[in-house]
Amino acid sequence: MKITKLSLAAFIALGSISCANAQNLEDAIKNVEVSGTVAYRYNDYEENNNSKKDDSSSKNNYKAAINLNSKINDDVKFNSRFIAGEQSNAGEKVFDTQNQGDSNVDVFLSEANFAYSGVQNTIFTLGKQGINTPFTLSRDSMGNESTGTGIVANTYFKDIATLSGGYFNQTNFDSNNDVFSLNELNGAKDFAYVTGTVTFADTTLDATYADLQDEFDAYSVGLTGAYVIEQLKLNPYARYTSLDLENTDKKNTLWKTGIQANYGIFGAYVAYGKTNKEGGQVSVDASSDAGMDDHWRVTLTGISDASALYAAVDTQVTDKINVALKYSDINTGSRSNATDHSEIYVQGTYKMSSNLSTYLRLGQLKVDNFYTADNSDLKSNMGRLNVQYSF
Repeated sequence: MKITKLSLAAFIALGSISCANAQNLEDAIKNVEVSGTVAYRYNDYEENNNSKKDDSSSKNNYKAAINLNSKINDDVKFNSRFIAGEQSNAGEKVFDTQNQGDSNVDVFLSEANFAYSGVQNTIFTLGKQGINTPFTLSRDSMGNESTGTGIVANTYFKDIATLSGGYFNQTNFDSNNDVFSLNELNGAKDFAYVTGTVTFADTTLDATYADLQDEFDAYSVGLTGAYVIEQLKLNPYARYTSLDLENTDKKNTLWKTGIQANYGIFGAYVAYGKTNKEGGQVSVDASSDAGMDDHWRVTLTGISDASALYAAVDTQVTDKINVALKYSDINTGSRSNATDHSEIYVQGTYKMSSNLSTYLRLGQLKVDNFYTADNSDLKSNMGRLNVQYSF
Protein backbone atom coordinates (compact mmCIF):
# COMPACT_ATOMS: atom_id res chain seq x y z
CA MET A 1 0.00 0.00 0.00
CA LYS A 2 2.95 2.38 0.70
CA ILE A 3 4.25 1.80 -2.83
CA THR A 4 0.80 2.67 -4.20
CA LYS A 5 0.71 5.89 -2.19
CA LEU A 6 4.22 6.92 -3.31
CA SER A 7 3.41 6.16 -6.94
CA LEU A 8 0.22 8.23 -6.74
CA ALA A 9 2.03 11.18 -5.19
CA ALA A 10 4.79 11.06 -7.82
CA PHE A 11 2.25 10.81 -10.66
CA ILE A 12 0.37 13.90 -9.46
CA ALA A 13 3.57 15.89 -8.93
CA LEU A 14 4.97 15.07 -12.38
CA GLY A 15 1.62 15.87 -13.99
CA SER A 16 1.57 19.26 -12.29
CA ILE A 17 5.04 20.18 -13.55
CA SER A 18 4.54 19.02 -17.13
CA CYS A 19 1.10 20.63 -17.49
CA ALA A 20 2.27 23.92 -16.04
CA ASN A 21 4.88 24.18 -18.81
CA ALA A 22 2.47 23.21 -21.58
CA GLN A 23 1.30 26.75 -22.31
CA ASN A 24 1.93 30.31 -21.17
CA LEU A 25 -0.20 32.14 -18.59
CA GLU A 26 -2.05 34.34 -21.11
CA ASP A 27 -3.27 31.35 -23.12
CA ALA A 28 -4.19 29.50 -19.96
CA ILE A 29 -6.44 32.33 -18.79
CA LYS A 30 -8.25 32.40 -22.12
CA ASN A 31 -9.10 28.71 -21.78
CA VAL A 32 -10.59 28.92 -18.28
CA GLU A 33 -14.28 28.04 -17.83
CA VAL A 34 -15.91 29.53 -14.72
CA SER A 35 -19.03 28.23 -12.97
CA GLY A 36 -20.39 28.04 -9.45
CA THR A 37 -23.13 28.82 -6.95
CA VAL A 38 -23.84 31.42 -4.27
CA ALA A 39 -26.40 30.51 -1.61
CA TYR A 40 -27.89 32.18 1.47
CA ARG A 41 -30.26 30.50 3.91
CA TYR A 42 -32.08 31.78 6.98
CA ASN A 43 -33.55 29.26 9.44
CA ASP A 44 -35.89 30.18 12.29
CA TYR A 45 -36.98 27.41 14.68
CA GLU A 46 -39.30 28.23 17.56
CA GLU A 47 -39.15 25.11 19.70
CA ASN A 48 -40.92 24.50 22.98
CA ASN A 49 -41.28 21.95 25.76
CA ASN A 50 -44.83 21.79 27.11
CA SER A 51 -45.45 25.32 25.79
CA LYS A 52 -42.26 26.60 27.44
CA LYS A 53 -40.04 28.21 24.83
CA ASP A 54 -36.49 27.10 25.56
CA ASP A 55 -34.79 26.02 22.35
CA SER A 56 -35.69 28.70 19.84
CA SER A 57 -32.99 29.59 17.34
CA SER A 58 -32.39 31.67 14.24
CA LYS A 59 -29.35 31.20 12.04
CA ASN A 60 -27.81 32.70 8.91
CA ASN A 61 -26.13 30.23 6.54
CA TYR A 62 -23.73 31.17 3.74
CA LYS A 63 -21.87 29.22 1.09
CA ALA A 64 -20.31 30.18 -2.22
CA ALA A 65 -18.37 27.94 -4.60
CA ILE A 66 -16.40 28.76 -7.75
CA ASN A 67 -15.26 26.10 -10.22
CA LEU A 68 -12.36 26.83 -12.57
CA ASN A 69 -11.73 24.44 -15.47
CA SER A 70 -8.73 25.15 -17.68
CA LYS A 71 -7.96 23.34 -20.93
CA ILE A 72 -4.19 22.83 -20.98
CA ASN A 73 -4.06 20.86 -24.23
CA ASP A 74 -6.28 18.53 -26.24
CA ASP A 75 -5.98 15.76 -23.65
CA VAL A 76 -5.53 17.50 -20.29
CA LYS A 77 -7.70 19.79 -18.18
CA PHE A 78 -6.93 21.33 -14.81
CA ASN A 79 -9.93 21.56 -12.47
CA SER A 80 -10.20 23.48 -9.22
CA ARG A 81 -12.94 24.44 -6.80
CA PHE A 82 -12.81 27.25 -4.22
CA ILE A 83 -15.36 27.46 -1.41
CA ALA A 84 -16.34 30.31 0.89
CA GLY A 85 -18.00 28.56 3.82
CA GLU A 86 -16.97 26.18 6.60
CA GLN A 87 -13.52 24.71 5.97
CA SER A 88 -13.81 21.78 8.39
CA ASN A 89 -16.52 20.02 6.34
CA ALA A 90 -16.59 21.94 3.02
CA GLY A 91 -20.11 23.03 3.95
CA GLU A 92 -21.96 26.22 4.76
CA LYS A 93 -20.85 28.74 7.39
CA VAL A 94 -23.47 29.05 10.12
CA PHE A 95 -23.96 32.13 12.31
CA ASP A 96 -26.29 32.05 15.32
CA THR A 97 -28.09 35.40 15.29
CA GLN A 98 -29.03 35.15 18.98
CA ASN A 99 -25.64 34.30 20.48
CA GLN A 100 -23.05 35.24 17.88
CA GLY A 101 -21.94 38.40 16.14
CA ASP A 102 -21.27 38.70 12.44
CA SER A 103 -17.91 37.44 11.17
CA ASN A 104 -16.19 36.26 8.01
CA VAL A 105 -16.43 32.89 6.29
CA ASP A 106 -13.51 30.58 5.50
CA VAL A 107 -12.12 30.69 1.97
CA PHE A 108 -10.22 27.60 0.87
CA LEU A 109 -9.24 25.33 -2.01
CA SER A 110 -11.55 22.31 -2.06
CA GLU A 111 -10.45 20.63 -5.30
CA ALA A 112 -7.33 20.71 -7.48
CA ASN A 113 -6.89 17.95 -10.04
CA PHE A 114 -5.89 17.05 -13.58
CA ALA A 115 -8.21 15.20 -15.97
CA TYR A 116 -6.63 13.19 -18.79
CA SER A 117 -8.84 12.12 -21.74
CA GLY A 118 -6.18 10.77 -24.09
CA VAL A 119 -7.51 7.22 -23.84
CA GLN A 120 -10.57 6.52 -25.99
CA ASN A 121 -13.87 6.62 -24.03
CA THR A 122 -12.00 6.98 -20.71
CA ILE A 123 -11.16 9.91 -18.43
CA PHE A 124 -8.55 9.69 -15.65
CA THR A 125 -8.69 12.31 -12.89
CA LEU A 126 -5.70 12.75 -10.57
CA GLY A 127 -5.44 14.88 -7.45
CA LYS A 128 -7.75 16.44 -4.87
CA GLN A 129 -11.34 15.99 -6.01
CA GLY A 130 -14.93 15.36 -5.00
CA ILE A 131 -15.83 11.74 -4.20
CA ASN A 132 -18.88 10.81 -6.26
CA THR A 133 -20.52 7.60 -4.98
CA PRO A 134 -23.98 6.64 -3.66
CA PHE A 135 -22.51 6.97 -0.13
CA THR A 136 -21.17 10.52 -0.57
CA LEU A 137 -22.01 13.95 -1.95
CA SER A 138 -19.26 15.43 -4.09
CA ARG A 139 -20.99 18.79 -4.64
CA ASP A 140 -23.63 20.64 -2.62
CA SER A 141 -24.65 24.28 -2.91
CA MET A 142 -25.58 24.36 0.81
CA GLY A 143 -24.13 21.46 2.78
CA ASN A 144 -21.12 19.21 3.37
CA GLU A 145 -19.01 17.82 0.53
CA SER A 146 -16.90 14.65 0.44
CA THR A 147 -13.42 15.16 -0.98
CA GLY A 148 -10.12 13.29 -1.09
CA THR A 149 -6.82 12.95 -2.90
CA GLY A 150 -6.58 10.07 -5.34
CA ILE A 151 -7.18 8.77 -8.83
CA VAL A 152 -10.54 8.10 -10.53
CA ALA A 153 -11.16 6.42 -13.88
CA ASN A 154 -14.45 6.70 -15.79
CA THR A 155 -15.04 4.58 -18.91
CA TYR A 156 -18.07 5.15 -21.15
CA PHE A 157 -19.60 2.53 -23.45
CA LYS A 158 -21.63 4.79 -25.75
CA ASP A 159 -24.97 5.63 -24.08
CA ILE A 160 -25.48 2.15 -22.68
CA ALA A 161 -23.07 1.66 -19.79
CA THR A 162 -20.37 3.27 -17.65
CA LEU A 163 -17.70 1.79 -15.41
CA SER A 164 -16.03 3.90 -12.72
CA GLY A 165 -13.41 3.19 -10.11
CA GLY A 166 -11.47 5.26 -7.62
CA TYR A 167 -8.71 5.00 -5.05
CA PHE A 168 -8.00 7.72 -2.44
CA ASN A 169 -5.12 7.75 0.04
CA GLN A 170 -6.93 10.29 2.24
CA THR A 171 -10.44 11.75 2.57
CA ASN A 172 -12.29 14.28 4.73
CA PHE A 173 -14.65 11.60 6.09
CA ASP A 174 -13.45 12.27 9.65
CA SER A 175 -14.79 15.85 9.62
CA ASN A 176 -17.34 15.85 6.81
CA ASN A 177 -19.72 13.02 7.68
CA ASP A 178 -23.08 13.84 9.27
CA VAL A 179 -24.23 10.26 9.89
CA PHE A 180 -21.48 8.87 12.10
CA SER A 181 -20.14 10.49 15.26
CA LEU A 182 -17.42 13.10 14.72
CA ASN A 183 -14.04 11.40 14.13
CA GLU A 184 -15.70 7.95 14.16
CA LEU A 185 -14.37 7.53 10.62
CA ASN A 186 -10.65 7.96 9.91
CA GLY A 187 -9.85 10.24 6.97
CA ALA A 188 -6.27 8.97 6.83
CA LYS A 189 -7.46 5.49 5.81
CA ASP A 190 -7.49 4.42 2.17
CA PHE A 191 -10.85 4.53 0.39
CA ALA A 192 -11.67 2.65 -2.83
CA TYR A 193 -14.81 2.04 -4.85
CA VAL A 194 -16.07 0.62 -8.13
CA THR A 195 -19.38 1.49 -9.84
CA GLY A 196 -21.16 0.04 -12.84
CA THR A 197 -24.16 1.60 -14.60
CA VAL A 198 -26.35 0.18 -17.37
CA THR A 199 -29.20 1.99 -19.16
CA PHE A 200 -31.90 0.27 -21.20
CA ALA A 201 -35.46 1.19 -22.24
CA ASP A 202 -35.53 4.41 -20.15
CA THR A 203 -34.38 2.43 -17.10
CA THR A 204 -31.01 2.74 -15.35
CA LEU A 205 -29.46 0.11 -13.07
CA ASP A 206 -26.39 0.94 -10.97
CA ALA A 207 -24.30 -1.05 -8.50
CA THR A 208 -21.44 0.17 -6.29
CA TYR A 209 -19.01 -1.48 -3.88
CA ALA A 210 -16.90 0.66 -1.54
CA ASP A 211 -14.30 -0.01 1.16
CA LEU A 212 -12.79 2.32 3.76
CA GLN A 213 -9.69 0.57 5.12
CA ASP A 214 -10.28 -0.95 8.59
CA GLU A 215 -13.52 1.05 8.87
CA PHE A 216 -16.31 -0.31 6.68
CA ASP A 217 -17.23 -2.04 3.46
CA ALA A 218 -20.52 -1.32 1.72
CA TYR A 219 -22.54 -1.95 -1.40
CA SER A 220 -25.54 -0.23 -2.95
CA VAL A 221 -27.83 -1.23 -5.82
CA GLY A 222 -30.25 1.24 -7.40
CA LEU A 223 -32.90 1.32 -10.13
CA THR A 224 -34.37 4.47 -11.69
CA GLY A 225 -36.77 5.09 -14.54
CA ALA A 226 -38.09 7.94 -16.68
CA TYR A 227 -41.31 7.17 -18.55
CA VAL A 228 -43.76 9.35 -20.47
CA ILE A 229 -47.35 8.27 -21.13
CA GLU A 230 -48.93 11.04 -23.20
CA GLN A 231 -48.96 14.00 -20.72
CA LEU A 232 -48.09 11.89 -17.69
CA LYS A 233 -44.43 11.75 -16.61
CA LEU A 234 -43.35 9.03 -14.17
CA ASN A 235 -39.98 8.78 -12.40
CA PRO A 236 -39.89 5.73 -10.09
CA TYR A 237 -36.83 4.57 -8.16
CA ALA A 238 -35.70 1.88 -5.73
CA ARG A 239 -32.43 1.32 -3.83
CA TYR A 240 -30.96 -1.14 -1.34
CA THR A 241 -27.80 -0.34 0.63
CA SER A 242 -25.78 -2.37 3.14
CA LEU A 243 -22.81 -1.15 5.20
CA ASP A 244 -20.73 -3.34 7.55
CA LEU A 245 -18.72 -1.59 10.24
CA GLU A 246 -15.51 -3.56 10.71
CA ASN A 247 -15.00 -2.61 14.38
CA THR A 248 -18.43 -3.96 15.35
CA ASP A 249 -20.71 -6.82 14.35
CA LYS A 250 -23.38 -4.42 13.11
CA LYS A 251 -24.67 -4.67 9.55
CA ASN A 252 -26.55 -1.50 8.64
CA THR A 253 -29.15 -1.68 5.87
CA LEU A 254 -31.59 0.76 4.30
CA TRP A 255 -33.97 0.14 1.44
CA LYS A 256 -36.27 2.68 -0.14
CA THR A 257 -38.62 3.12 -3.06
CA GLY A 258 -40.60 6.04 -4.43
CA ILE A 259 -42.11 7.73 -7.46
CA GLN A 260 -42.47 11.27 -8.80
CA ALA A 261 -45.45 11.91 -11.07
CA ASN A 262 -46.22 15.03 -13.11
CA TYR A 263 -49.30 15.79 -15.16
CA GLY A 264 -49.59 19.25 -16.64
CA ILE A 265 -49.10 21.82 -13.90
CA PHE A 266 -49.62 19.26 -11.11
CA GLY A 267 -47.07 17.04 -9.40
CA ALA A 268 -47.05 14.39 -6.68
CA TYR A 269 -44.35 12.47 -4.85
CA VAL A 270 -44.44 9.53 -2.44
CA ALA A 271 -41.60 7.44 -1.00
CA TYR A 272 -41.17 4.77 1.65
CA GLY A 273 -38.00 3.50 3.32
CA LYS A 274 -36.94 1.16 6.10
CA THR A 275 -33.81 0.38 8.13
CA ASN A 276 -32.91 -2.81 9.98
CA LYS A 277 -32.64 -3.21 13.74
CA GLU A 278 -28.86 -2.97 13.79
CA GLY A 279 -28.72 0.51 12.30
CA GLY A 280 -29.25 2.88 9.42
CA GLN A 281 -25.68 4.16 9.10
CA VAL A 282 -25.36 3.40 5.39
CA SER A 283 -23.63 6.52 4.06
CA VAL A 284 -21.16 9.27 4.88
CA ASP A 285 -23.60 12.00 3.83
CA ALA A 286 -27.20 11.79 5.04
CA SER A 287 -28.52 13.26 1.78
CA SER A 288 -26.57 10.94 -0.54
CA ASP A 289 -28.32 8.42 -2.79
CA ALA A 290 -27.77 5.62 -0.27
CA GLY A 291 -29.45 7.59 2.52
CA MET A 292 -32.99 8.94 2.79
CA ASP A 293 -33.31 12.67 3.48
CA ASP A 294 -36.05 13.74 1.11
CA HIS A 295 -37.58 16.79 2.78
CA TRP A 296 -36.54 19.09 5.64
CA ARG A 297 -35.69 17.96 9.20
CA VAL A 298 -36.98 14.37 9.11
CA THR A 299 -34.14 12.09 8.00
CA LEU A 300 -34.15 8.28 8.02
CA THR A 301 -30.39 7.98 7.44
CA GLY A 302 -28.64 6.94 10.65
CA ILE A 303 -31.80 5.79 12.45
CA SER A 304 -32.09 2.09 13.29
CA ASP A 305 -35.24 -0.05 13.35
CA ALA A 306 -37.40 2.58 11.68
CA SER A 307 -39.57 3.26 8.64
CA ALA A 308 -40.14 6.56 6.84
CA LEU A 309 -42.91 7.96 4.68
CA TYR A 310 -42.45 11.05 2.50
CA ALA A 311 -45.32 12.58 0.52
CA ALA A 312 -45.77 15.82 -1.41
CA VAL A 313 -48.11 17.54 -3.87
CA ASP A 314 -47.35 20.68 -5.84
CA THR A 315 -48.70 22.91 -8.58
CA GLN A 316 -46.93 25.19 -11.04
CA VAL A 317 -49.02 28.33 -10.51
CA THR A 318 -47.11 30.29 -13.16
CA ASP A 319 -43.95 29.74 -15.17
CA LYS A 320 -41.99 31.17 -12.24
CA ILE A 321 -44.03 30.22 -9.16
CA ASN A 322 -44.50 26.75 -7.64
CA VAL A 323 -46.46 25.97 -4.46
CA ALA A 324 -46.04 22.64 -2.62
CA LEU A 325 -47.34 20.86 0.49
CA LYS A 326 -44.95 18.28 1.99
CA TYR A 327 -45.28 15.71 4.78
CA SER A 328 -42.69 13.44 6.41
CA ASP A 329 -43.16 10.78 9.10
CA ILE A 330 -40.81 8.32 10.83
CA ASN A 331 -42.05 5.41 12.93
CA THR A 332 -39.50 3.71 15.20
CA GLY A 333 -39.35 0.23 16.71
CA SER A 334 -38.32 -0.94 20.16
CA ARG A 335 -34.62 -1.20 19.22
CA SER A 336 -34.39 2.18 17.54
CA ASN A 337 -31.92 4.89 18.52
CA ALA A 338 -34.58 7.56 17.96
CA THR A 339 -38.28 8.24 18.61
CA ASP A 340 -41.26 8.85 16.32
CA HIS A 341 -41.26 12.23 14.61
CA SER A 342 -43.06 13.99 11.79
CA GLU A 343 -43.22 17.29 9.94
CA ILE A 344 -45.56 19.13 7.62
CA TYR A 345 -44.85 22.33 5.74
CA VAL A 346 -45.74 24.48 2.75
CA GLN A 347 -43.16 25.74 0.31
CA GLY A 348 -43.39 28.53 -2.21
CA THR A 349 -40.68 28.67 -4.87
CA TYR A 350 -40.06 31.69 -7.08
CA LYS A 351 -37.69 31.16 -10.00
CA MET A 352 -36.80 34.69 -10.98
CA SER A 353 -34.62 33.53 -13.89
CA SER A 354 -32.93 30.38 -15.11
CA ASN A 355 -30.05 30.87 -12.67
CA LEU A 356 -31.69 32.66 -9.71
CA SER A 357 -34.24 30.96 -7.46
CA THR A 358 -35.64 31.48 -3.98
CA TYR A 359 -38.04 29.55 -1.77
CA LEU A 360 -39.89 30.14 1.50
CA ARG A 361 -40.93 27.34 3.87
CA LEU A 362 -43.31 27.44 6.83
CA GLY A 363 -44.19 24.36 8.84
CA GLN A 364 -44.24 22.33 12.05
CA LEU A 365 -42.09 19.52 13.47
CA LYS A 366 -43.03 17.11 16.26
CA VAL A 367 -40.59 14.70 17.97
CA ASP A 368 -42.03 12.28 20.55
CA ASN A 369 -40.32 11.97 23.96
CA PHE A 370 -37.55 14.34 22.90
CA TYR A 371 -36.77 15.78 26.34
CA THR A 372 -35.29 13.06 28.54
CA ALA A 373 -36.01 14.88 31.81
CA ASP A 374 -39.76 14.36 31.58
CA ASN A 375 -40.17 12.45 28.26
CA SER A 376 -42.10 15.37 26.84
CA ASP A 377 -42.43 16.03 23.12
CA LEU A 378 -40.59 18.59 21.05
CA LYS A 379 -42.86 20.86 19.06
CA SER A 380 -41.33 23.33 16.64
CA ASN A 381 -42.70 26.05 14.40
CA MET A 382 -40.25 26.32 11.51
CA GLY A 383 -39.41 28.90 8.89
CA ARG A 384 -36.78 29.02 6.16
CA LEU A 385 -35.79 31.46 3.42
CA ASN A 386 -33.34 30.21 0.78
CA VAL A 387 -31.81 32.15 -2.12
CA GLN A 388 -29.48 30.57 -4.67
CA TYR A 389 -27.68 32.01 -7.68
CA SER A 390 -25.93 29.74 -10.18
CA PHE A 391 -23.51 30.79 -12.90
